[in-house]
Amino acid sequence: MRWDALSRLVRLSLARERRGAFFSAFGVAMGVGTLVFFIGLGLGVGQVIREKIFPTDARLVDVVPSSVSLGSLLGGGQLDAAAVERLRALPGVEAAYRKMNVRVPAVTRYDGVFFGTRLRMGMEVLALGVEPALVKGDVQLGEFKDPSEGQPIPAVVSTRLLELYNKTFAPARKLPQLSAGMIVGFGFPVEFNRSYVSASASGPSRSMQTQVVGASDRAMFAGITIPLETAIRINREAGVDAENYSGLTLVATDPSRVPELVDAVKAMGLEIDDQERRMAENTGAAVALTTSALALLSILICVLAAVNIAHALSASVRARAREIGVMQAVGASRSDIRAIVLAEAAVVGLAGGAIGTAVALAASFGVDRFASGYLPNFPFKPDSFFSFPWPVVLGGVVLGLLAALAGAYFPSRRAAATDPARTLAG
Repeated sequence: MRWDALSRLVRLSLARERRGAFFSAFGVAMGVGTLVFFIGLGLGVGQVIREKIFPTDARLVDVVPSSVSLGSLLGGGQLDAAAVERLRALPGVEAAYRKMNVRVPAVTRYDGVFFGTRLRMGMEVLALGVEPALVKGDVQLGEFKDPSEGQPIPAVVSTRLLELYNKTFAPARKLPQLSAGMIVGFGFPVEFNRSYVSASASGPSRSMQTQVVGASDRAMFAGITIPLETAIRINREAGVDAENYSGLTLVATDPSRVPELVDAVKAMGLEIDDQERRMAENTGAAVALTTSALALLSILICVLAAVNIAHALSASVRARAREIGVMQAVGASRSDIRAIVLAEAAVVGLAGGAIGTAVALAASFGVDRFASGYLPNFPFKPDSFFSFPWPVVLGGVVLGLLAALAGAYFPSRRAAATDPARTLAG
């Protein structure tokens, strides 16, 4: 059968069965639209978790000293200079960045104008020293190195901490919201070896001026990140451990080398700090589980739509038995009859899939508009809760087509098996 003849027959048949075709396409659109909507929601929320809440780099391995292990009891499990050199020499290591906590308590007191608002506050401060190369790309002011006497200590703050400030602390205290660029150059005093809440501080305290020089995802989340040499100097002056490092960030040459690096690190009696990675994986798994359950419901709707198409086409084939018999009598083959029924279902499925996908995209746009206009700001609130890569959009249309063809399979075989002689004889 020629394509133009097939197209004409399909148009005539669908025009005659407008009601049945509409409800069949509506069922397909419901299933496809729901599936595309929830998949887009799961992908969008997962992207926020990976990129904003728990940003991780697949090539990074964070090494920490062993707390209690056989290695530490035997003198291993510590991150001293020798251990750092052994880790640097491991196969698959591109770079290694040392870290050291400031091992004395610290406080900050601020009494002055804070971006146009009078602010008076005091709080405990945690400080972490890192190698300058780890945050080099995020430093926007001066050099990130141990300052000379009388110069302020350069500090980098976490972009996630800035997000929490903007969405929780600032609205509660009626303070201005800040961007990463606005805080560059802001200075505040920090008094080391002093605490408001703990009696662990001993010896004389020392007050130093600190200046924010940038914001980074690799900075300490709840505190300030300062140059490693500064942290070592503060610890040495306070008479605490300034030889053993608090952590070491290894950069693998390729993500595929990470498992062997993890095994090598553990063999040295050290541990892997993968708490944030596990939290990201657990949160992502919860989102994926919820999305999968909703997607399963959507697939069931698509199955019901396929059953509805099968029922509608079966009824249509019975009602058109004489017409099919006439077509066979004038030369239509069994494959021609099957092609007519399948083509009708394909048109219904493509229309339903396209409409359902378009409705899902429109619904996601509406949800994003509602969230931006009516939901209060909260930490890590995204511009969009959805992500629709082209395979998802195309897959929605293809799913509608496949559901319709699956429903039309048996009705098309039944139509092709019609006996023209018996049908025309009544």
